[in-house]
This record gives sequence, structure tokens and C-alpha cells, in this order.
Amino acid sequence: MAAINIPETEIKDAFYKSTERFHFVACIVGIVLNLVWFISDYFVIPEYWLPFLTFRVTVSVISALSLILKNTFKISIYTCVFILVLGISIQNAYMWSVMDLEHFQKHTLAYIVLFIGVGMLVLWDIKLSIFISIATLVSNIIFYKLNSQLTINEFLINGGLLTLSVVIFTIFLIRSRYRLTLNEIRSRLELAKSKEIIEQKHEEVLHQKKEITDSINYAQSIQRAFLPSEAQFNSHFKDSFVFFNPKDIVSGDFYWISNKKDKLFYATADCTGHGVPGGFMTMLGLSFLEDVIDSKGIEDPAVVLNLIRDKIVNTLKQTGNVGENKDGMDITVCCIDKITNKLTFASANNSLYLVRDGELRTYKGDKQPCGFYHENKPFTLQSVDLMKGDCIYTFTDGYADQFGGPKGKKFRYKQLEDLLVANTKLSFAEQKTVLSNAINEWKGDLDQVDDMLVIGALIS
Repeated sequence: MAAINIPETEIKDAFYKSTERFHFVACIVGIVLNLVWFISDYFVIPEYWLPFLTFRVTVSVISALSLILKNTFKISIYTCVFILVLGISIQNAYMWSVMDLEHFQKHTLAYIVLFIGVGMLVLWDIKLSIFISIATLVSNIIFYKLNSQLTINEFLINGGLLTLSVVIFTIFLIRSRYRLTLNEIRSRLELAKSKEIIEQKHEEVLHQKKEITDSINYAQSIQRAFLPSEAQFNSHFKDSFVFFNPKDIVSGDFYWISNKKDKLFYATADCTGHGVPGGFMTMLGLSFLEDVIDSKGIEDPAVVLNLIRDKIVNTLKQTGNVGENKDGMDITVCCIDKITNKLTFASANNSLYLVRDGELRTYKGDKQPCGFYHENKPFTLQSVDLMKGDCIYTFTDGYADQFGGPKGKKFRYKQLEDLLVANTKLSFAEQKTVLSNAINEWKGDLDQVDDMLVIGALIS
């Protein structure tokens, strides 16, 4: 995130608002204490009680008026405090000038307390501190010349130099506190601004995410419209199931079925990727299957895969160059002849399981994808004479590749085979439930790694 620059005027305005009440209270306390200290004046130097009282009342009244009228005349709180401190400093300079050495030394403490108090309570720009210091020095010189009976050495040694040192210390104290407070406010404003920007970006991301999710959900509805429903699929068999569990909203796995007179065609496919990229490929796969089988009337599953492969290569303009996409699909296309009860099929990478009388038979597919491959060979047509009660299972690799279990390993095909054989006598609806429960238990809290598709069909 780029550096956040807060305008100096905004920082000063926040500084003023955060310290105004504090300075107002400090000013009130200073006015009251200045009057209260007259009690000490009366008993310590009774001969000067009247001019001391006059000075104190004058300073306090002017300071009080500045507070009362600050909104009317738009006087800042710093100006009010400045008037009070300046008045008390000039007042103390006068008091010093009329005192003898003993009282002068005692009053030095009061003068020092004034500046220490200012250093602890006041926050203002260094210019005001310098102005106060110069005014204090000038007023001391003037009153010393007019009234003091002390020598320069007595004046300096017995309190003047000490007070001057405290004044210099106070200047740096106020300056340090002022800068620290200003920087703290700047940091707070920058943090608030950063939070505001982060929240704004968060809202933008949420909005964009919602738009993307809405678009993907709409894409899912389109994809599902092209896929046969499970009920439509099952209507072609005496008993069957479709275990279809996409990893994301849109799936890269798909299935398809078509009935042509005495022959039933269906496909189980896994496209490159999952989610939206895989979803695009499924649309191509579904379109190509309908074109080759339904429109062109091709009945040989191996020829179907050869033609679909050619369509994928040509559509995606695949030439085998380095860096080029290698998109395609692993797919099994089956054809069941209802008259002869014969299954012919061809497969790219995926296997086909047939369970007969509790025994599993595995038919491996060609070790090449349906898409560009460095050694493209014609797909192999395989055939099986079916018997009543045979169970045919086709699937993609998502189920077997799911991580989980006590050691976080893949489920693997061996477990899938054992699961199918052990439950082959159950209804296919129950088999689907067993598959679902088994993979969920295996997966546990781990994320699903791929789309899952397992199709089972009973031969009647």
C-alpha cells in the first residue's frame, strides 16, 4: 500500500480538538491558583500586598476574559494560555524587582514552579515558548532597572541563572511533548485512514467476489442444463447411480447419455482442470459427443474418441509447441447393445470395472488423453459380453486421488475396488450412499482436491 499523506492542516485541527479541553482546564486552574497565591504575598511581604494583588487580579481577569470571549473573537485556546503564562511571568518579574535578597531567593521557587508547570501542562508551537522566554527576560531587565536594589551578581546568582536554565529546559520539554503528541495524532490519523482504505478495498473485493460467484453460479446453471439429470440417466437402466461431486461450483468432470434405437451410449469424462477452466472444456466435450454420436451417427466408441480428439486439437489449435496448452480430457465412452447384450467401449486413461458374481474385472483404457499427445495412437475398442446382474462402474480419478485417512494419503483405486465389490449386492442408491459416506469419512477436515464422478449401472 502506498504511503498515506495526511494534510498538515487536518493534523493540526485534530491536535487542537484533542488538546483544547485539557488546555482550557489548565487555564482555569492557573487563573484560580494565581489569585490564591495572593494569601502568601500578604503574609510574606505585606507592604506590597496591594500592587501584588493588582497585578494578580489584572492578569487573572484578562486571562478569564480571553477564555470567555474566545469563541466570539475566535481566539485559540493556545492564545488564552499564552496570555495567562505571559501575564504571570511579567507579574513575577515585577515581584522579583521589589524584593530584598531573602525574599528574592524564596520567590525564585515560585518562578521556577511556573515554568515547570508550563512545561508539563502546555502543548504549543516552539515560537510561543521563545516569545514567552524573550518577554520574561525583557520584563525582568525592565523591572530590575526600575525597582531592584540588588546587584547584578546577587540577581543572577540567587535565582536569575537558575530560572533562566529552567526556562531553557522548559522550551525543549514543551517542544518535545508537542512533537510527540503531533506525531502520535498523525500516526492515529494515518492508521484510521489505512483502516478506511482497507475496509473500502475489502468491500470492493467482496463486491467483485460476489459478481464473480454470481457469474460462476450462472455458469453452473448453464452447465447443469447441458448435463442429464441423475433421474434421466437412471431411467435408461434397471438400477444405477451417478455419484457427482464437483470440487468447485463449476465442474471439470461430466457425464452424458444418449439412447439410439437398440443401443445406449454413455460417457464418463474428466477434463483438464476443474472450476471455470474445466467447465469450458466440459461444454466442448458435451458438444463434441452429441455431434459425433447423435448427429453423425458414429457407433464405434474408439472412432468416437478419435474424432473427439481431432476436434479438441483443431478447436484449441494445439500443435505441440513449448508453452502451448495441453488441454484435453480422460474419458470413457460405452455402448450397450440391448439386443446382443454386448458392451463395447474405448477409454482415454481411465479404467472400467465390471463386477460379476462378486468378482471384479478391470479393463484398462489407453494410456493417452483425448487431446494432443506426443504419441497419438488410435484408441482401442474393447468389448465384453454382458450377463444379467453384471455391474459396470466407470469413474474419473478424483475419488481415488482424494487425500485423507489417518496419514493424509490418497484413497487409491484399491480401496475403491474393495468398496465396490463389498457392496455390489446393495441397491445402487445404497451404493451411492456408501461411496459418499466413505469418501467424506476419509477426507475428514481436508479440502477436496478434485472433482469426483463415479457411475454405476446394473445390467438386466
